[in-house]
Amino acid sequence: MSGILTTPELVELLTPSVVQIAVSLERGRGVGTGVIFDDQGHILTNWHVVRGARTITVAFEDGTISEAELFRSDPLLDLAIIRVDRMGLTPATFGDSDALRVGEDVVAIGHALGLDGGPTVSKGVVSALDRTIVGESGGDLTDVFQTDAAINEGNSGGPLVNMFGEVVGINTAKIAIGDRIGFAININVAKKTAEYLIAQGPLPPPGFLGVAGVDITRALARALRLPVGQGFGVTVIEPGSPAVSAGVMLDDIIVQLDDVEIARGQDLTDFLRDHPSGSEVAITVVRDARFLVTLDATLVDRPER
Repeated sequence: MSGILTTPELVELLTPSVVQIAVSLERGRGVGTGVIFDDQGHILTNWHVVRGARTITVAFEDGTISEAELFRSDPLLDLAIIRVDRMGLTPATFGDSDALRVGEDVVAIGHALGLDGGPTVSKGVVSALDRTIVGESGGDLTDVFQTDAAINEGNSGGPLVNMFGEVVGINTAKIAIGDRIGFAININVAKKTAEYLIAQGPLPPPGFLGVAGVDITRALARALRLPVGQGFGVTVIEPGSPAVSAGVMLDDIIVQLDDVEIARGQDLTDFLRDHPSGSEVAITVVRDARFLVTLDATLVDRPER
């Protein structure tokens, strides 16, 4: 372990290993931060930073920009690995979060609010260890630690660093009702998870069902006197697709795939991302605005256009 560094020295050391992440979503855009994990193009960030992203763009310290892909994720731990096709990156140095002590100085580095001009730096202490909070997936996020270093929108996925220049946490959340109360995933858990996700290999391409349509809103449901207030209304069915083989019909409303509720088109897209070609899927639809029908489909590769 190297000696204790000043805050400017920490920033100079870590900045080449911290990236800004911009994502395009179904509605709008989002920003976050990532930590370069290795020299093979893998970047560690929060799952909620890239959740539902249609495209992912990474900006590096030298001003260059690369397109990235979602490599793997663990929503329960709010962690994700994205990957850029770029070798020779500068990985961060990772410390031992089990050695953290309450009151220890830490520095948060990240692209708060997505502002231009490089990363934002804030300094604080480890306020508490072994906290449990509600994660972005809705489940409990355990073994996180609390800090009073300022964590704002855009900081998510960035590093929390000890005074030796080692990443000891991944910034993940702040409490809106409190002042300077933020939380970070301890790096021992994050590093182990990242190594596991990378070992699994890249996500296979999403499965293809072969439907397009419209989101069923409450206003549309009232106007059409539908028995459901949300879902995905089928208006297009691709010829020869799994949807045809399963018996999906025009004007069916998809409300569930397996045990996953489908409230809108993005839910369908997210489900297909996690279910590659060959997956067998139970499709629950509302038909003729009266009947619940369950159909069985086997997803295939998306056809070349």
